[in-house]
Amino acid sequence: MTSFSDQRPPRLLAVRNDKLGDFMLAWPALAALKAATPRPHVSVLVPDYTAPMAHACPWVDEVIIDPGEDAGREGQRELVARLKADRFDALLTLFSTPRIGWLGWRAGIPLRLAPATKWAQLFYNRRITQRRSRSEKPEYVYNLELAEALLEALGITIPPRPVPPYWPQGADERTRQREAVAEATGLADGRPWLFLHPGSGGSAVNLAPEAYARLAVDVDGRLRARGTSPAWVITAGPGETDNADALCDTLVNAGLEARRLPPSPGLEAFARSLAAADLFIAGSTGPLHIAASLNRPTAGFYPSRRSATPLRWQTCNAEDRRLAFCPPDGAHEADMAAIDLASAAAAIAERLPTSPISEPRP
Repeated sequence: MTSFSDQRPPRLLAVRNDKLGDFMLAWPALAALKAATPRPHVSVLVPDYTAPMAHACPWVDEVIIDPGEDAGREGQRELVARLKADRFDALLTLFSTPRIGWLGWRAGIPLRLAPATKWAQLFYNRRITQRRSRSEKPEYVYNLELAEALLEALGITIPPRPVPPYWPQGADERTRQREAVAEATGLADGRPWLFLHPGSGGSAVNLAPEAYARLAVDVDGRLRARGTSPAWVITAGPGETDNADALCDTLVNAGLEARRLPPSPGLEAFARSLAAADLFIAGSTGPLHIAASLNRPTAGFYPSRRSATPLRWQTCNAEDRRLAFCPPDGAHEADMAAIDLASAAAAIAERLPTSPISEPRP
């Protein structure tokens, strides 16, 4: 086994090349890798879509773009050549597919670790049994366990597990984002801002826009009864602006102070703007997990099927900063209309403070 040192740190390649939310739930594992001694050089293989967040991640040293299965033989050959040239000591595949396993094997990466699932595991020489389909732990904990298994296999002492925030921001950055959102929307600072993201990006079962409207009206009424005057910031992903605008108009017509956040110049800029939220409400989507990585309070709406439970896709913010709601026992697993919105509104209003949440200075 190679002897690592500060002069010869391990070179690691971590792969999470599917959706945005999945990649955000890899950040705790990436933080765990970077906390090891000697401090590894960590590269990630991600699709072009999530690359802006990979570049923003403080636990990543290098970003390699995965051209995907549609790149053809030439694209795969180029990727193999790149991986060979980088002379990685280990490959950590958080979501295993045959193509990625084959690429790691062809690149000659000596230690290749992945969950022991599917026939893709044949390409790996270290396999960890997790049985993720049982959804017994949060996804980010499964990822942490794989990262720790990789360090152990390399003969590196496993460091204490990192704690939120996994995307640390100073108080000054939150102030800058509050100022930017105030300028973009005309909302006054000095009051709680509830961000609401009604879209799903096509990747998650979500509340209907009408349900989000009822929820917001209920939460707003409860807060005003406590003497708190909140503001609502409606956010949208690509192709979701029309629905977001319609929801914003509905809330305004109901007497709420609501604005839609104007489109950001890119994914990273949008992600950083979420630091301005005092609470972020959404389905189990990428933006919810971005907000959680910033340790913003979140309220997530989930289906109850085993592969998509609130536990499995739990946000990685602090425990006292997350709420989760799903259909009750007896309802269909994807019947989001069965969620008790009044109870959800009460919990959200109770969790929200009467003034904007500030972060302690480091």
